[in-house]
Amino acid sequence: MRGPRLSVKDVGSTTMGPLFIVTKRFGPHDGESWQKYVAWSKLTQLSELVSLDTGLCEPVIDEIIAEDWPHIVNENFMLHLFTDLDYLLRRCGSVADRNLLCVFRNPEEHPSPPTGPHGFRFVGYDLLDVTCGPSALTNCGGFPLAFSNAELTSHGLLPSLRRAREVQSALKKHYPLEHHADCDVWSLFRAPQQGAAADDRPQAGDRG
Repeated sequence: MRGPRLSVKDVGSTTMGPLFIVTKRFGPHDGESWQKYVAWSKLTQLSELVSLDTGLCEPVIDEIIAEDWPHIVNENFMLHLFTDLDYLLRRCGSVADRNLLCVFRNPEEHPSPPTGPHGFRFVGYDLLDVTCGPSALTNCGGFPLAFSNAELTSHGLLPSLRRAREVQSALKKHYPLEHHADCDVWSLFRAPQQGAAADDRPQAGDRG
């Protein structure tokens, strides 16, 4: 049985957040599967993919249990996103070699993650279809009338909210019959990896 509706900021509206998720990492350490992905996507600039696309960056928690309901987004397609960071961390165990993300859906302006020991750093903006399905940026083979693969960062994201909104509009304009082109804009912040290079800053553009 589902828990009560949540008091997350802006639930039921276009804007939502902060929300949290722990995902498996996807990068060169994945060997052949990574090489095949880069060859298919032609995103040769990637150092590691950071995305809310659950087909590419799988959630560590892939099955909801009864205790989860008060701590997740009780909306279709969003059950893998948590509203309670402390609960998520207890639930998933160690975040070593995993990506701990703080995310916002369709922010009106560049958001700020919660302060605290995790030190979330801005990584970039993703565009997922409205069912939280594939990323239009990195898992649809490209949409050249809306954006160039070359403008994506080394994490497969857009560097600014302004550009993300432009791409969101261009996708709807130029690909009206393509289901995965009807997208929400997501801002992604990542907790630093121990021993990893501080490369989370977008490579170009501003954050607005």
